[in-house]
Amino acid sequence: EDIYAGIEWQQGTPEARKFLKFLTEEMGVTKVRFPETSSFGVKPVSIEGTERLVRAAIEFALANRLPSVTLVHKGNIMKFTEGGFKLWGYALAEREFPGKTFTWPQYEKIKKEKGEDAAAAALLEAEAAGKVVVKDVIADAFLQNTLLVPEEYSVIATLNLNGDYVSDQLAAMVGGIGIAPGANINYDSGYAIFEATHGTAPNIAGKNVVNPCSLLLSSVMMLEYMGWNEAGRLITAALERAFSEGKATHDLARFMPNGQSLGTREFGEYIMSIL
Repeated sequence: EDIYAGIEWQQGTPEARKFLKFLTEEMGVTKVRFPETSSFGVKPVSIEGTERLVRAAIEFALANRLPSVTLVHKGNIMKFTEGGFKLWGYALAEREFPGKTFTWPQYEKIKKEKGEDAAAAALLEAEAAGKVVVKDVIADAFLQNTLLVPEEYSVIATLNLNGDYVSDQLAAMVGGIGIAPGANINYDSGYAIFEATHGTAPNIAGKNVVNPCSLLLSSVMMLEYMGWNEAGRLITAALERAFSEGKATHDLARFMPNGQSLGTREFGEYIMSIL
């Protein structure tokens, strides 16, 4: 969904002119600043797509006893697409997870009716009861907040373009995309694919310099998804031990005070020796 749906028409094509004519003559659109030289794209965001994502996020938070789910959006500008995402997400949380979640609209309602102290008390009570707090934040503020107050966030639900930006920034904060794992999970069918977030990197293939941690940690996510949690913990603990000793591939070792650069093969062998 979102802009990533790929519904676009290139500037100067008959399709772009036809779409412009539809916008101006049938839909009354007057906000295209340079209509004759513009390309156009359509941004679809559905209730079903939103609910499927937010449901999965809340279920993940509950299953892993995580404190919150944050809906990251630009609903202040795109009121019916990303704004709809926020509203549909909250509605799903309150409808399908009563007693298991505490949403920001519920907080605001208590605040309006009973005052700020009562709302704060309700929030503390919900957290103590193990409820997942469902809140939202504007995407640009979120990017700032993750640098200043990262402890405020746990599970993130957002749209495609926001998610692309956010995932790379968060990866950089923990060592780069060489260490960030990736998973594509269909929680309806149960099918899942786990892969490194950085792609195949053919320009450095076979040179014994690639950081394998993204792939290793993606494998950990796969093991956890299969229910093999102890196996996943062993791999994670091995990586943590290696890093604490300063042993890593060059992209990470160069930032460690006691860093010792290892090749891909040597790093892998060291992790296996720890296991």
